[in-house]
Amino acid sequence: MTRAAADSSTAPGALDGIRIVDLTTVLMGPLACRMLGDHGADVIRVESLDGDSTRNGRPARSAGMSGFSLNLQRNKRSLALNLKSESGREAMRRLLARSDVLVTNMRAAALERLGLDADSLRAQFPQLICARANGYRSDGPYRDKAAYDDAIQAASGLSDLIGRIDGAPGFVPAVIADKVTGLHVVQAVLAALFHRERTGEAQSIEIPMFETMVAFNLVEHYRGAVFEPPEGPFGYERLLTPHRRPYPTADGWVCLLPYSDAQHRAFFAYAERPELADDPRFADHNSRIAHVDELYAMFGELAARRTTQEWVDYCDAHSIPAARVMNLAELDTDPQLAAVGLVSIADHPSEGPYRHVADPVLYAATPTRLRRHAPLLGEHAVEILSELGYDADSIDALRSDGVIVTPG
Repeated sequence: MTRAAADSSTAPGALDGIRIVDLTTVLMGPLACRMLGDHGADVIRVESLDGDSTRNGRPARSAGMSGFSLNLQRNKRSLALNLKSESGREAMRRLLARSDVLVTNMRAAALERLGLDADSLRAQFPQLICARANGYRSDGPYRDKAAYDDAIQAASGLSDLIGRIDGAPGFVPAVIADKVTGLHVVQAVLAALFHRERTGEAQSIEIPMFETMVAFNLVEHYRGAVFEPPEGPFGYERLLTPHRRPYPTADGWVCLLPYSDAQHRAFFAYAERPELADDPRFADHNSRIAHVDELYAMFGELAARRTTQEWVDYCDAHSIPAARVMNLAELDTDPQLAAVGLVSIADHPSEGPYRHVADPVLYAATPTRLRRHAPLLGEHAVEILSELGYDADSIDALRSDGVIVTPG
């Protein structure tokens, strides 16, 4: 595995010159702001004096620097600020006056108490784009409900989809609602920046987890129910059969997904059942979907006739989607990931060696890069406040009054 160093070169990223205030917690907002920071934005993470749960989780080599945070908080500067104090709010106002975007997942009532609601910010900072990511949109009756990933998986229909396969509702073993919504935060901020560039107008944005995940789930599962009146039930049949799963081979597990007519013909020939390609149940796409339970159950029976590597080699040679089932620990040795350098060993100045997960997207003109390792809590307080016009005595006073904290 290669080693990665923070790139201190002056080569600009796509968002070079854009300052983003990251007033978020947990995963959705920090991930979105990390991605914006990867593109060269100056992301200033405004944290509570204690830091949030992802910073303070375990395992960790030192307090406040969890394994979560090393990749989630890279390419950011940290300002730990007591926003309940007037001095802290004044520092925040000075920061927002010099910023392009505020991203927050605080609830509306809390923002209003701090004077950070969209109406107040628009009046004070006409250049500022305000992006608020919450559980539910503010123009609906759920606007004040608490929301975390599991609750949104349940409310959005995702848990029920799992139940239609397994017999009982379940959760995807990933914080998928947070991550999907985080991606929507990024595209919303980029669209708002582009609009401001063209028109000079900043705007407020709401990115709700619930509505985002409902829209996400309906892409393929509306099916016949998209018509009015409905032409069929909700749900894409191919995805809802219990036989859609990795199949046991002679020596392991494999994903096999012939999709086109030609791919099915080649698959059945290698499985020594060439006659199935002309079976009316499997002869074309719509017939296969109508008989997907039978088709995928048969895949499971046929897969056991050969080894995993035999299947993968044959499918690769015939452009049939197939993959060995890997666990996360095995991905360190995957030849594709090694060749593209997705994961490398980086050396954090305080935490030592860690696995740095790069941005997977390849840009020809504006590549993303590791410019800053994840910061210690309040690591950049003096630097940031100096930029905002505070002198050394004023910064010392803020520290003494418990408005800021700095490392050490």
